[in-house]
Amino acid sequence: MKRRQFLSSAATGAAAAGLAAPAYAQGNRTLTMVTSWGRGLAGVHDSAQYIADSITAMSDGELTVDLRAAGELVGAFENFDAVTAGQADMYHAADYYFTGQHPAFAFFSTVPFGMTAQELNNWYYHGNGQELHQELGAIFGIKPFLVGNTGPQSGGWFNREITGVEDFQGLRFRMPGQGAEVLGKLGASVQNLPGSEVYQALSSGAIDGTEWIGPWADEAAGFHEITKYYYTAGFHEPGPGLTLGVNLSVFEELSPAHQAIIEKASVAANLWTLTLFMKNNAEALNRLRQQGVQILEFPDEVWEAFGTASEEVLQQHTNDPLYASILASYQESMRENSAWIGETERVYAQQRDRILGL
Repeated sequence: MKRRQFLSSAATGAAAAGLAAPAYAQGNRTLTMVTSWGRGLAGVHDSAQYIADSITAMSDGELTVDLRAAGELVGAFENFDAVTAGQADMYHAADYYFTGQHPAFAFFSTVPFGMTAQELNNWYYHGNGQELHQELGAIFGIKPFLVGNTGPQSGGWFNREITGVEDFQGLRFRMPGQGAEVLGKLGASVQNLPGSEVYQALSSGAIDGTEWIGPWADEAAGFHEITKYYYTAGFHEPGPGLTLGVNLSVFEELSPAHQAIIEKASVAANLWTLTLFMKNNAEALNRLRQQGVQILEFPDEVWEAFGTASEEVLQQHTNDPLYASILASYQESMRENSAWIGETERVYAQQRDRILGL
């Protein structure tokens, strides 16, 4: 029997047996949060600090979140395992780092040619995205919550201009998630490095290019000091979500009030993080231009190649029933949202920019 089936059967059996309500832990409690972010990384560390401070403040100190940045307790990509093993109580990360545990985790961060931030929120809060996220997390003893979004991420920094698909042959590039698999199909040699290691790899020539987040975080990371070729529109992360993953046993030990605080603080952090990035990106892009960065767009033939390879990558795990059901729900919600947005926001934005000359 699969673990998720076992968990469902166990829950049903407990209810049928009329077991007493769980005893909730009393008194103050410290929850250790591990993150995928180096301390001080623009935006993503801020998001982790915001949710940690919010939970502590909203619980009046009854829950104190002790934030440990990447490398302070465990490595940047080891926090999922630390929480499932009980070494830490919660993690703050992008769930596409954990597709090795299950490929469907990508949908709750981002997939190539996937959802924008608004579309992801629509699916998560008013479709069945959150329920599917928690079904997936329960297999591994995790109670997950969407806790942030960076908005659309940039196509990345390159040591030379990309004029055609052939330029990806042998290119050493940093990218995580399913986007990395797409570039691999185009001939690139892709690595997934923690954010705190990317600058050194780029400056030493160990990699030929990198994506990170967007103008603000990229400027703070200093990539413009190394290369001036910057593609601002990317296929791989149109609206990547961040996750707060709480050890399920720990979460169930908390009182209903404390559980609600974590859930509601996560919703607030999701909005706060998105607006933080969106506010700062435009200003940072102007500064990058002034420093001689070339703002470029991929040629249409490259976009077409991205699209073909992305569809192959997206479909390769559909033999897994849970992955297939999440993919179907995700795509149906995206189709519905795209139809409405196409009739409203896209038309309005085009007309507004034309009339006001923006």
